[in-house]
Amino acid sequence: MSAILQLILVGLIIGVIARLVLPGRDPIGFLGTLAVGVAGAVLGWWAGRALVGVGSVRSHPWLWGILGAIVVLLIVRGLTYRRGARRWGRRYRAWRW
Repeated sequence: MSAILQLILVGLIIGVIARLVLPGRDPIGFLGTLAVGVAGAVLGWWAGRALVGVGSVRSHPWLWGILGAIVVLLIVRGLTYRRGARRWGRRYRAWRW
C-alpha cells in the first residue's frame, strides 16, 4: 500500500515540476498532472537506462523522471492543442446585405 502512495506522491511532484519548467497553460488538471508525472518517470527511467546505463539512472532518478515528464507533457500538448482548427473550420461569409 505504501508503494502505491509513494508512486502517486512522486508522480505528482515530478508532474508539477515538469509543468513549471515548460511555460504555457495546460488544461489537464490534477489527474493529468499526476498521469504526466508517473508516465514521465517510467519513460525517463526506460530511456535513461537505454541511453546511459542503469548506474546513471540509479544515481540521478529525479533528473531522469523530470526529463521524461517534460517529453510526455510535450506529447500531450501536441495532441491536445488544435492550432488552426477554429480558423479553418469556420465558413467565411462574404457581404451580407
